[in-house]
Amino acid sequence: MNRPNKRYVVRLETSERERLQRLVSVGKGAARKLTHARVLLQADQSADGPGWTDERIGEGLGVTTRTVEQIRRRCVEEGLEAALERKKRCGPAVEPLLDGAKEARLIAVSCSKPPEGRRRWTLRLLADRLVELNIVDSICYETVRRALKKTS
Repeated sequence: MNRPNKRYVVRLETSERERLQRLVSVGKGAARKLTHARVLLQADQSADGPGWTDERIGEGLGVTTRTVEQIRRRCVEEGLEAALERKKRCGPAVEPLLDGAKEARLIAVSCSKPPEGRRRWTLRLLADRLVELNIVDSICYETVRRALKKTS
């Protein structure tokens, strides 16, 4: 059962193993966390652990072998707690289009006189003007609305 070519081998101490077994037996918690605990218990290569292969763990728990590999890697590199918890994002998914300086220019444009033939600025006109002034390459009027809502 033991695969000698595994790069990240999980060897749980007795206290860690008991903690995971308690977590799984109680069954209260996020499904993801419980699944990760079950994966670690089955992947345990210590004397008390079953040391299942990644394929067998995947089949038994309904996850992919890649998931099992990632859980093992995080446990070995970052510790048991990191393997159980969701990985924290180090930055926003998408960088904001408007930083402080660009928001200031948006506000300045919105406070200026509206274009010829218009009584006031619309969100779409402001978005178009930001592109015309090369403040941004492209922007949605909703992004303009959210930025202006923050300032009022």
